[in-house]
Parts: sequence; structure tokens; C-alpha cells
Amino acid sequence: MKAFVLKEPGVVGYEQVPEPVLTPYGAILKPVAVAPCSSDVHTVFGGGSRKAPNLVLGHECVARVLEVGEYVTDFVPGELVAVPAITPDWRAKSIQEHNFKHASAPFSGHQLGRTQPGVFSERFLIPDADTTLAKIPEGVSLEQALMCVDVVTTGFTGAQNADIKFGDTVVVMGIGPIGLMAVAGAAHLGAARILAVGSRPLCVKTAYEFGATEVLSYKDGDIVKQVMERTDGIGADSVIICGGSDEVFAQAIDMVRYGIGTVSNVNYFGGTGNLPFPKFSGGRGMAGKTIRTELAEGGRARIERMLSMVKYGRIHPEKLVTHHLNGLDQIEDALYLMRDKPADLIKVMVTME
Repeated sequence: MKAFVLKEPGVVGYEQVPEPVLTPYGAILKPVAVAPCSSDVHTVFGGGSRKAPNLVLGHECVARVLEVGEYVTDFVPGELVAVPAITPDWRAKSIQEHNFKHASAPFSGHQLGRTQPGVFSERFLIPDADTTLAKIPEGVSLEQALMCVDVVTTGFTGAQNADIKFGDTVVVMGIGPIGLMAVAGAAHLGAARILAVGSRPLCVKTAYEFGATEVLSYKDGDIVKQVMERTDGIGADSVIICGGSDEVFAQAIDMVRYGIGTVSNVNYFGGTGNLPFPKFSGGRGMAGKTIRTELAEGGRARIERMLSMVKYGRIHPEKLVTHHLNGLDQIEDALYLMRDKPADLIKVMVTME
């Protein structure tokens, strides 16, 4: 069957790959809509760990069930489902220790397009259907469901780990798709003031629609200074890192409050080496600032909760889909759109049927 693969670092293309083999608890699915994301861009162009030759890419997908294994009870052929980007191994021992994202190995929850074939193909396998695939409620559109499988849950993960309380001041660094959903998540968790950091006009407009009260730009000067001035020198209660290069990590520590502030990171920092930790704003190791670094929440129950937020009108993630392409052959173009980020782009959706 045909698939879009990583041939070698920096080189992608279409190849014939083996058909997926059905497992007793698994399901074979046909993609209906997919979306490349920044993680795919990092996988292809950003280096990282060695990947298998001709690895099938992709982890954002709404799909139709083709076959189910003999032990699958909740899904049937023909059903349209949301496929979470994060698919923990629910049968691993460490799941009982609540280690959902790294249960059997580091990043074992992030399997699709990384350690097992992804969704950018004519067909793909989910090894454990009942614990992974998510039911799509009636009235939820294809665009909405597709955004929930990664973008919504990742942004909301950043907000949840920021320990936001009613009335808090929150900074969201980076207002690409993930940051925009972190803005929405922070608003729903009770933040009174949300300072979003970004400059692309479409993203600025959308940040306000999702609940930002102010948008700051690096073009207007040092971002830490801007935040400290706007908070009377106290800093933000929480900072959510959703984008940027290595320096944003130190900036977040600089601008979060002493004693009770929380930095929540869902950003991917490529390469090796170390992230800077500022001694002064880190209180020389005694500032009482909490730092949390997390992979997105995944699995069936989580994504069905995100879909419920859409069903009942709490969030409108379809606003993120600015570009539409059609067909497996268009995935390469979609990947380059996500890499190059034209001014009118937030997310691109590729329909497959």
C-alpha cells in the first residue's frame, strides 16, 4: 500500500509499505482526514532519535474502521472515529503507577509516526482499539474532531499543568495552534488575565477570540520586561510555553512569580545540550517556582472529553483549520506548509475520502 514516509533525515516521499496486520485487540483503519503538525516537521527536519527506514509519518487523524480484532467490543467496521495522537500502552505495568506517557520506555505513549507506522497511509493499525479510539459525538464536524486528537488536548495539557486558579494572570508563549488552545484552556480554568505572546496577525486575532486579554510581541522589545511592567514587577502566576527556541525556557522562569508561580512546558526543544536556567530569577535554586514538562494527555477517555467540550459549544477548534487539501498525494505539500508557515496559515487539513 502507498504511504508518506521519512526516507532519511530531511528527506520525505511516497513509498509502498507492508499492509498492517490485525491484532486480537486492534483495529485496521482508513484515514478520512489527517493533519501534519509541528512534531512531524521536527521529526523530518529537526533531527532527534534515529528512526526506522521508511517510517510512515503522521499522528493526527480521523479514520474509518475497516476491521477489528476478535477481542474488540466497542467499535465496528464502518464507524468513524477520532484517533488520539498519544496512544499509551495501557497494558504496560507502569500504567498502574500512573506513568501513562512513558510506561514501557521514554515516550512510549507517542508511538504513531515514531516507533510504529503513522497515519499518513492508505491503512494503518491501532493495536488496542477499545482503550485508544474515541467515539465522535453527533454534531461534531470533521475539522473539530481532527483538532481534538492533538492540538486541543496538547494546549489543554499545558493549561492544566500550569496550576491555574480563578483570577490568575497567565502568560502563553507562542500562539500557534497549540498556544491558541492553551489560551482557550487557561480561560476555561479561570484565568482572569491572559497575556499571549506572538505576532502573526491571524494568530493574534484568533488568540483574542479564544480568550486572550492582551497580546505581546517580541518586536516591541524584551518580552520579560513587557510582562514584568504589566504585572507591576510581580510576574505572572503561570507561564505556559507552547513555542519558541531554547531561550524561552529561561524567559518563562524570569517572568513567573516567586513562591507560587508555575511554568508549564508543552514545547519541543530540538537538538541536544542543555536548556538555560537563570540563577537570579531562579532564586539561586530557592525561588519556589514550579516547573512542569509534559507530553500531551492521550487515550480514549481524554479525547472523548475534548470532543464533549466541542459538542456542548465550550470550544471551537475548527477556527484553527485555515487550509484544506485533498488526497494522500497532498500530504507532502501540507507538511511543507506547516514548516514554512505562510501568514494565512494556522493548521492544514487533508481529506482522504
